[in-house]
Amino acid sequence: MPPESLKTKRQRAADIVRLLKETYPDACCTLDHRSPFELLSATILAAQCTDAKVNTVTPELFRRWPSPEAMAEADAAEVEALVHPLGFFRQKAKSLIEMSRDIVALHGGEVPDTLEELTGLRGVGRKTANVVLGTCFTGGGVICFTGGGVIVDTHCRRISQRLGLTASDDPVKIEFELMKIIDKDDWPMYGHLMVWHGRAICIARSPNCPECSVLELCPDGRKRLGLK
Repeated sequence: MPPESLKTKRQRAADIVRLLKETYPDACCTLDHRSPFELLSATILAAQCTDAKVNTVTPELFRRWPSPEAMAEADAAEVEALVHPLGFFRQKAKSLIEMSRDIVALHGGEVPDTLEELTGLRGVGRKTANVVLGTCFTGGGVICFTGGGVIVDTHCRRISQRLGLTASDDPVKIEFELMKIIDKDDWPMYGHLMVWHGRAICIARSPNCPECSVLELCPDGRKRLGLK
């Protein structure tokens, strides 16, 4: 596509978000949770695994270890056995326990609500922190966390590239590029919309471009269909 000014790209991004909100009015985080601690734990477990699979394990996980205090004292072998179906079970169990110990030791057992503090926990990266911040620490439609950003997972990277909103493959670079063109109030929802759209229409290997609600705004989709 021809070079696009920042103003034009921002308007196109706003139109994309608006149309996707209309397409997926129920879009939300697909990891089952009842608290910031549960979502933080579930997001760690979701690395290289589907949210649906994680949701089959977390009910028993949180029944046995319902809080940071409980998880901090958990036996690693027992946690490993429970999360084994999710892959990378040893590292994931270690991350859950160490993250919980940090929350207890550094934050009095409460999950912190800033990007800096969350990424300071062992086993927590930017994507995980942004999932928690954007899902659990928002209110009234206004972002009320400090320093959070856009959730960049495989769906977000793939679809944002196809939409021509970024050309980068680096998640951090993509996040900062998207933060420049997407309205701050839409940062958390943008990530959720990418997941829903990526599963329903903009599939990795065979996107269903003819049924896409943002086709007119997608240079990749129009090229696939031979449209000008």
